[in-house]
Amino acid sequence: MRALRLHGAKDLRLEEVPEPELRPGTVKIKVEWAGICGTDLHNYTHPMVPDDYIHPLFGEHGPHVQGHEFSGRITAVADDVPDLPVGALVAVEPLMSDGTCPACLRGDYNLCESFGFVGIMGGGGGMSEYVVVPGHRIHLIPEGISAETAALIEPLSVAWHAVRRSGLQPGDSAVVIGAGPIGLGLLMAAKAQGAGFVAVSEVSAARKRLASQFGADAVFDPTRDDVAARVHAAVPGGVRASFEASGAGTPAVQALLGVLAKGGTAITVASGHPAEFDPNALMTTEINYTGSFGYNASDFPGVIEAIRDGRIRPDALVTSRISLEDAQQQGYEALLNHGDAQVKVLVHP
Repeated sequence: MRALRLHGAKDLRLEEVPEPELRPGTVKIKVEWAGICGTDLHNYTHPMVPDDYIHPLFGEHGPHVQGHEFSGRITAVADDVPDLPVGALVAVEPLMSDGTCPACLRGDYNLCESFGFVGIMGGGGGMSEYVVVPGHRIHLIPEGISAETAALIEPLSVAWHAVRRSGLQPGDSAVVIGAGPIGLGLLMAAKAQGAGFVAVSEVSAARKRLASQFGADAVFDPTRDDVAARVHAAVPGGVRASFEASGAGTPAVQALLGVLAKGGTAITVASGHPAEFDPNALMTTEINYTGSFGYNASDFPGVIEAIRDGRIRPDALVTSRISLEDAQQQGYEALLNHGDAQVKVLVHP
């Protein structure tokens, strides 16, 4: 089968590799669509693991097939995997965990000591014709949801998890810093979980338009607006939750904290430039400042249900659909060099 594998920094190669074989506890999937995200771009330019590294959960060295945001249809199911019919459309939860460390035992398997991602660290990936994954990481997609939309469930689950961690309650207000795929997902997830006023801070004109389309109550440009002042004017006292999804460093974090009400919660969702802030601001306001990583048990099902019942309508996130042959130039390179013109690029193997 054809697969896109990373051999080193900016060295993606479309190659013929053996089809993966079904193992006990697994499901074989014919990939329909795979998305490219910021983590993929970072891995493309600065590979996270050298080819000779063998991850403890995957047991294989590189080069690795890329793609951790993907959907597909089941073609085969191991005898010990129940309730997953051949032909069903599914989304794959690519975060793997050992199930034995303290984080896993308390249910936080996204914080596993040995965590790994299919499509980054081994186990195949979505940038291939077929992939074999554990059955317990498969999510059935209801009728009426397309394969394209199903490929968006992984990044939307990152956003869903962050909103859950914020403690946002119905009617609460929020601010999202950055309107890339995760930032727009945060906007949709906050609204789907009952948020009232949600403002977005973004520089790109195209992404500002999308933020408005996805229901932002206000959209600010940090190059022209004092975001904190504008938010406090719209929501006296500040908002209950804020999310940093831009990776822009100190200016973004200053806005992240500056928009909050006393006792509010700020969450960093995207990696990026280092940032400085005054910790005294936390002491005198009892602001909670934390992070959010990946997703766990309730997040994929929560997103799938929100799409099914119409609270999330994410299709406009997709700005380009390309073939596996074009993935490097029209996908990875286009996002690196012309990122403002794209949001989510989907690849069809």
